[in-house]
Amino acid sequence: MSDVHAVILAGGSGSRLWPLSRQHLPKQFLVLDGDGSLLQTTIDRLSPTIEPKNVLIVTQESHAKGEAYHALRSYRSLFEPIGRNTAPAIALAAAYLTAEGADPVMVVLPADHVIKEEKRFRALLDVAIQAAQGGKLVTFGIQPSRPDTGFGYVKAHRAEDAQVYAVERFTEKPDLATAERFLKEGDYYWNSGMFVWRASVILAEIQRHLPQVYRVVQAILADSRAGATFQQAVEKHFAAMPSISIDYGVLEKSDRVSLIPCDIGWNDVGSWQAVHEISPKDESGNALQGNVIAVDCKNSLIRAEKRLVTAIGIEDLCVIETADAVLISKSDQTQHVRKVVDALHERGATEHIYHTKVNRPWGSYTVLEEDSEGFKLKRIEVAPGARLSLQSHRQRSEHWVVVSGTATVTNGDEVITVHKNQSTYIPVGTKHRLENLGTEPLHIVEIQVGEYLGEDDIQRYEDNYGR
Repeated sequence: MSDVHAVILAGGSGSRLWPLSRQHLPKQFLVLDGDGSLLQTTIDRLSPTIEPKNVLIVTQESHAKGEAYHALRSYRSLFEPIGRNTAPAIALAAAYLTAEGADPVMVVLPADHVIKEEKRFRALLDVAIQAAQGGKLVTFGIQPSRPDTGFGYVKAHRAEDAQVYAVERFTEKPDLATAERFLKEGDYYWNSGMFVWRASVILAEIQRHLPQVYRVVQAILADSRAGATFQQAVEKHFAAMPSISIDYGVLEKSDRVSLIPCDIGWNDVGSWQAVHEISPKDESGNALQGNVIAVDCKNSLIRAEKRLVTAIGIEDLCVIETADAVLISKSDQTQHVRKVVDALHERGATEHIYHTKVNRPWGSYTVLEEDSEGFKLKRIEVAPGARLSLQSHRQRSEHWVVVSGTATVTNGDEVITVHKNQSTYIPVGTKHRLENLGTEPLHIVEIQVGEYLGEDDIQRYEDNYGR
């Protein structure tokens, strides 16, 4: 359908799935179910209804130019300079899609949900698109399986069309007693966060209910028509957006909202307990992922990313291991993982920001050791044909030892070739660049020495990736 576009919201931080999800590589870019990342699986399940060329991803610029570079490069993207919740993100996408005079149907999806019944989802998506073409704001409602206080609730009743229900009201994340009452009363659905509507219709409702958001959108459109790129206009004006969800800002107030009940095996993967729910399990209810040995364990999720993890006699636990952190939690307490992330932030730690292995557009680096005495040891991999930026550091020198492949090194005014088992030295303040002109990956060991070894001690002069 050429007049149907997908808008994928991929700007979240995914802190509830720490330690696997980090600020620089949150859960939407991770593989938690199946073979692909949550983002890629979200896009793939839209086929053939929506082609990849009609996919627009709204995300953070730091993701697009950092660890998620390769995941995003095949799709159109809009970059939010700062997080402002779902209403500004959706308004931005709607303005972008209508800037040239078109008025497509927008299928708005979070990038990090799991849907097991994809065929059923696509059938209901076709129903939602038809309703949206008639001017309705359509949300997908999930039949509640428990009185969960982490979801918004939508009360809806059957209209003339048996598949599209009329919405009576929204309730944002009720307390437990209210959620229990909703389940007893019936006709309440979890708000899935998946929506379908025409771009012009949602913009009109935003103008009506969120005039401050609409004014910022109009300023962005005016600048883009005056010669700036749309992204440049976003960079200039987006900070003026209020932070508000589309549910609270528009859908709770609009009289144009309809709901399609869904039984599609939906899960928002909002906790490690949810990951356990969607994962294949053994006869004892354990989901074992990676190099794991479990003896006499029951109903537990044990995930190993790097090391062997063994467990004996545990029950109803989630154990998540990464190279630099281990999480152990009761299964019914994993919604509190964000408190750990907050504690890491307060102590000035970095384990919630990035992993020891950090992906980059040109390859990756892995921190092997960092010492308070003023040195850091890294393993660096540069993909064939890739190059790092031309850069310098004010507070550290670097020693590079090639362990496989051949490095082309710019070191001040010199360009030299460094082969396997050879090394070079980059003094403090010297402009330098590392390139791999070969057809095989380049691996080097880097030793940094200096009083400050932070990743922000970098000045770039040329960069292939626009950083």
